[in-house]
Amino acid sequence: MHSSGLLFAAALLSVLVARSGGGNIKNQGFYSPFAQDGPALKLDQARLAFHNQLTEQVQVFYTSDYCYKCVKQHLVTVKPNNNNASAVVSTKFTLTLQIESRRRNATLCRWSQIYEEGGHYSVRIQMPSAFTNPICISSVDKRPNNAYLPLLVAALLLAVIALLFVVATYIYRRRRTSKCIRILCCQDPLYSMDNDGARVGETAHDTGEAKPSRLLSLDAFRGFALTVMVFVNYGGGGYWFFQHAPWNGLTVADLVMPWFVFIIGTSVVLAFSSMQRRGVSRLQLLRKITWRTVVLMMLGFCFLNYSPRDGPLSWSWLRIPGVLQRLGFTYFVLSLLQTFWGQTQIPERAHQWWNAAQDVFLYWPQWVIIILLETLWLCITFLMPVPNCPTGYLGAGGIGDDGLYPNCTGGAAGYIDRWLFGDNMFRYPTCKEMYLTVQPFDPEGILGTINSIVMGFLGMQAGKIMVFYRRKTLHILCRYLVWAVILGISAAILSKCTRDGGFIPVNKNLWSLSYVASLGCFSFLLLGGMFFVIDVKGWWRGQPFIYPGMNSIFVYVGHSLLGFYFPFSWEMHFQGSHWETLLQNLWGTALWVLIAYLLYRNKFFLRI
Repeated sequence: MHSSGLLFAAALLSVLVARSGGGNIKNQGFYSPFAQDGPALKLDQARLAFHNQLTEQVQVFYTSDYCYKCVKQHLVTVKPNNNNASAVVSTKFTLTLQIESRRRNATLCRWSQIYEEGGHYSVRIQMPSAFTNPICISSVDKRPNNAYLPLLVAALLLAVIALLFVVATYIYRRRRTSKCIRILCCQDPLYSMDNDGARVGETAHDTGEAKPSRLLSLDAFRGFALTVMVFVNYGGGGYWFFQHAPWNGLTVADLVMPWFVFIIGTSVVLAFSSMQRRGVSRLQLLRKITWRTVVLMMLGFCFLNYSPRDGPLSWSWLRIPGVLQRLGFTYFVLSLLQTFWGQTQIPERAHQWWNAAQDVFLYWPQWVIIILLETLWLCITFLMPVPNCPTGYLGAGGIGDDGLYPNCTGGAAGYIDRWLFGDNMFRYPTCKEMYLTVQPFDPEGILGTINSIVMGFLGMQAGKIMVFYRRKTLHILCRYLVWAVILGISAAILSKCTRDGGFIPVNKNLWSLSYVASLGCFSFLLLGGMFFVIDVKGWWRGQPFIYPGMNSIFVYVGHSLLGFYFPFSWEMHFQGSHWETLLQNLWGTALWVLIAYLLYRNKFFLRI
């Protein structure tokens, strides 16, 4: 896993700020006093004031361009004859605003713009003598904050820290190497390198086959995903791209859980193949699988869905689905696949037509089960009738899709979860704020768990490639690249390379097939890159991410339970900018990495 600085740099590159104008809009730079009124602005907010110089009352409406086919919402009413009105608007996404006159039954002005955080803007609605229609003149009364400056500073600081760490490590190794050379050159021949090698060879001969080295890239990948997860769960500095997408689309926060599921699949193949070669029976494996699944699900059900801040435990608000519940069940299914239909030994490579893809064909029972599961997902999603909703609906409901299906959030997936769990599910889905939904929807619901298993199975394929082509680095990397290309093309076709217009949009809430394909592509590329850099070339040892990666359960449960308490967080006093929020979230994340490092130094690893 790369340095945290790379994460922030990538996020900066992924933010594209687009501006577009339309209608009768003119931009001028005059000062307007009425834009300064109102309470202090918070993160991702700007103040927009309107000055109506007409003799008729006007209505201002808005829609977010990120909200798919959303019904326009009323923003403010401005009375006639030089009256003013102001409102707070979101700066996360581009807004389309329009000013309408009921008397004329017409739209006077319409424009699209992304307003910047902390800015004060004014719009004058007037009727110049030279015009037959009213015009709207926009101005900036107070310059906005540079919302991305804290992120840039943090990225540079992390990059400098990473560079200093690399330089210090290099100097330390050079000094150690020089010292060893001097010792070897000056010592008695009894302690020479040749003699030492002979003793190592004898030891290896006496003790049997050497124990295989640990795959550091897998620990680094797991730790990287966990570190990003802690950061985004703590707030991600208040930036929208470190939070989950409102519905369709991808943000940084949407990447981490599929990475975890992918890693589970890879780990299952590597661990179970090793245990099966050592002669561990299926009964012992089943006991281990059942125990670990029960513990994971109970941790998620009893602890992570409940915080001491919530007061006495009550069934009325308890959430049944959850992250660890899904991870536990996914692990259970993947482990059963490997236990009953895994390969304990790699067969001799006979000259057969399917030899080049034996890591796929030898596991055909597993593929049959996965294809059946995915077919089940497709059939339920697109064929199951849902009351008062169109068949195959994948939208957010609420005010989306022209407001035609307000109670259809999530289509079949949401309907099944609401029927099974009632109110004991996630009540504040990511679409609630933008789409104004009224139905609960749980992103860790029943139907999405099917595609979670498919995602884990892709991780199992990565593990099979490592088992089949051990010590053949080029074969492993080429096959990872081939899988990444296949999955990337599949995701592009399913989504039509658009956010909302594809056959199956990329959607984390639904764990759609295109979402699994795109994240599978990213996972193969990232694991392959880390495998090459860490395990093959040895250019990097995975620090600091290997430390949380080797204590992932401890860090995940700990950050969930203690994240709201000092020293991981505190009551913030500067809520109008990202500086303190970003500092707090980075501080809390760094503390858990430090705790994981101290546990690593003391050889404490929480195992289930």
